[in-house]
Amino acid sequence: MANTYTQLYVQVVFAVKDRQSLIPHRHKEELHCYITGIVQRRGAKLLAVHCMPDHTHLFVSYSPALAIADLVKEVKTATSTFIKDKRSTRVPFYWQEGYGAFSYSQSQVDAVVRYILNQEEHHHKRTFRDEYRALLEKFEIPFETKYLFKWVEEEG
Repeated sequence: MANTYTQLYVQVVFAVKDRQSLIPHRHKEELHCYITGIVQRRGAKLLAVHCMPDHTHLFVSYSPALAIADLVKEVKTATSTFIKDKRSTRVPFYWQEGYGAFSYSQSQVDAVVRYILNQEEHHHKRTFRDEYRALLEKFEIPFETKYLFKWVEEEG
């Protein structure tokens, strides 16, 4: 598009089904590379990625021609197959439905990259549940708890 200039950044967060800790540490770097390839093929730039055992954060710079929902669907579908093909879990691997997407300005890029790359450290102090709720509240996104990710510890 001639004379169209954009600078769009979004952090995407999604969880393993039932918040199970199924993303093995030994495959984490390979999974990060795989996700990077998916994002790049869609014409976006992956600024940061971090897969925790039970959830994933992506930080992407993208053009308005790319629908975030389509990108997330592709990443989740492809990585689910990737993890299943690696046979890296004892139980079937699935991503939970839904995701969170949070937009940022250029001035916030470095801080968000640091935040995502330091996920291990953050989760020594705060659970994913608390982190996700805090993001929703920070961005003033209305939510009902019953529609948030299903939490394993709630079963019973």
